[in-house]
Amino acid sequence: MTTLRDVFRLMRPAHWLKNAFVGLALFFAGQFDLPSILLVLVGMAAFSAISSAVYIINDICDAPGDRLHERKKMRPIASGAVSVPLGWGVAFLLITISVIIDFIFFNKWQTLILLLGYLFINILYSLKGKNIPILDVLILSGGFMLRMFYGALLLDSFITNWLYLTVLSISLYMALGKRRNELNKYGEDAGNVRKVLSSYTTNFLDKNMYVFLTLSILFYALWTMHMYDQGGRGAYAIWTTPLVIVICMRYSLITETRQFADPVEILLNDKTLIGLIIFYGLIMGAIII
Repeated sequence: MTTLRDVFRLMRPAHWLKNAFVGLALFFAGQFDLPSILLVLVGMAAFSAISSAVYIINDICDAPGDRLHERKKMRPIASGAVSVPLGWGVAFLLITISVIIDFIFFNKWQTLILLLGYLFINILYSLKGKNIPILDVLILSGGFMLRMFYGALLLDSFITNWLYLTVLSISLYMALGKRRNELNKYGEDAGNVRKVLSSYTTNFLDKNMYVFLTLSILFYALWTMHMYDQGGRGAYAIWTTPLVIVICMRYSLITETRQFADPVEILLNDKTLIGLIIFYGLIMGAIII
C-alpha cells in the first residue's frame, strides 16, 4: 500500500537544496529587502515542484534498470511502493502547481519559458540525453544555469558576465565530478548501471573537471575585481577569494576520496564543507548588504 511517505520520498526533497541557485541573483546583488526575499522563496517553491516532477519522470524511465541495482532498487517506483500511473499523476500535479505559482505570483512569459525549458531539457535527458556523452553533463549544468537566470528575472536583476561564467564553470565541474564518482564507484559494471559511463574514462573526467575548477576560481576572482572597480563595500569581496579556493579544495577532496556522486550528497554529508559555505555566506553577506 502506497503511503504519503513513499510519495514524499519519490519527490526527493533533499534535492530541493539545488534550488538555492534561484537565490544567487538576490544574494550577489545584495537585495535583502523583504519583498525580494519573498519573491525568491516563492520562486524556489515553483522550481522545487517542477524539479520533483523531473525526478519522478526520470525514476519512471529508469525503473527497469533500477530494479537490477543494489541501491536504486529501493526507490519508490522501482520497488513498487508507488505505482507508475500514480507516479505520472504526481508528476503532472507538480508541474501544474509549478506553472500556477509562476503565473499567479510573477506573470512573466520569460520566467514561464525558463521553467518549462527546465522541464523540457530534463525530459530530453531522461529519454535520451543521459546516454549521450558530453550532452549529459551539459544538461545537468544547464539546470543550475536556468535556476540562476530564473531568480534574476524574478527580481529584474542583472547577472554579470563574470558571475555567469563562474556558475557555468562550477556547475560543469560538479556534473563531471558526478560522472567521475559514478565511474569509480561501479567499476567494471559502470556501463551497465549507466550507459553513458562506458563512453567516459577517469582520465578524461579528471582533466576536464580540473579545467573547470580552475576556471571557476579564475572567473570568481575576476568577478571580485569587477566589484572592486565598482567601489563601495563591494570592493572587499576580493578578500573572499582565498576562502572560495579553500571551499573548492574541500569539495575536490571529498569528490576524490569518497563515493558520493551527487553535489547534494557531498554537501549534506560533510560538516566541514557546510561550515565553510556558511562562513562564506556570512562574510559575503556582511560585505554586500
